Amino acid sequence: MARRQSRVETSDEEIELNMTPMLDVVFILLIFFIVTAVFVKEPGVEVDRPDVILLDDERPTILVAVTSSDEIWVNRDVYEMAQLRGVLEQLLEENPRAEAMIQGDLGSPVGTVLDVQEMLTEMGVRVTISGDET
Repeated sequence: MARRQSRVETSDEEIELNMTPMLDVVFILLIFFIVTAVFVKEPGVEVDRPDVILLDDERPTILVAVTSSDEIWVNRDVYEMAQLRGVLEQLLEENPRAEAMIQGDLGSPVGTVLDVQEMLTEMGVRVTISGDET
């Protein structure tokens, strides 16, 4: 008997999947998550804060620390009072709805903390003063 040929043609070529579109999607997702990520801000110095009763959790986007030696720290750099407005304006350009928290050391000059608070308030930023929970 003669063997009949199949009506379905089969080829000996291997089928390859094109992975390029999937890689494009993965990189787009990676870029999206990097751009939208919220990074924790730190003032750059550890201060000994006074005891307070905390009402609720605060998530400030700008942290300013005032040390007992009257240094003002923002983003791990020390600034003079005259330089502080420019730095804060730059941070507000990055995030116009920013909220600020001032961390004052127990021995820090109250006048400096109040000057920083007044400057932030004039710029339209909601300000809280940080302390250790009692």
